[in-house]
Amino acid sequence: MSARARLPLALLAAALLLAGCSRDMDDLVQYAQEIKARKTKNIEPIPQPKPYEPFEYVASIKDPKSGEENPRRDPFLPTLQAREAQALAGAAGEGALKPDTNRPKEPLEEFTLDSLRMVGTITKQKTMFALIKAPDTVVHMVQVGDHMGQNFGKVIGINETEVTLMEIIPNGLGGWQERQASVAVAQ
Repeated sequence: MSARARLPLALLAAALLLAGCSRDMDDLVQYAQEIKARKTKNIEPIPQPKPYEPFEYVASIKDPKSGEENPRRDPFLPTLQAREAQALAGAAGEGALKPDTNRPKEPLEEFTLDSLRMVGTITKQKTMFALIKAPDTVVHMVQVGDHMGQNFGKVIGINETEVTLMEIIPNGLGGWQERQASVAVAQ
């Protein structure tokens, strides 16, 4: 279409657009008047915050009845139960549970267990292997005794629906504890 043929069409479109913009705003004015005529409600004031009261720690307090000084526990020292648990963990010595940090890491120990997906099993020479898909989309064959996950997880069982692991995790008291985990077949 030539430029001369487009010009009348553009003028017609502009005229139609301007015709749609009428100056009749009676409904808008009426709505604004209704809103202004509404009665206002009182808004409750914001409650005032309580003033900050500093607490001064005193290592001992006086008993009001006897007048004796009673020592308080130092808040920066572990509780008696925690100290006893640490002593037990330390007493275990060489036989204590701990991960073998000297062994070379296996490829699936780079990933968290929840990011690994079991996609199936395969049996070779009467040994069952699990097929585990890593987040990098590589599928790995895993057998009992292999390691996977970031918590020193050792594969202790494989069946058609899941791989069972025994992880070694910190117990929060300076020692280690075992925890069973699993990776199930992806749905």
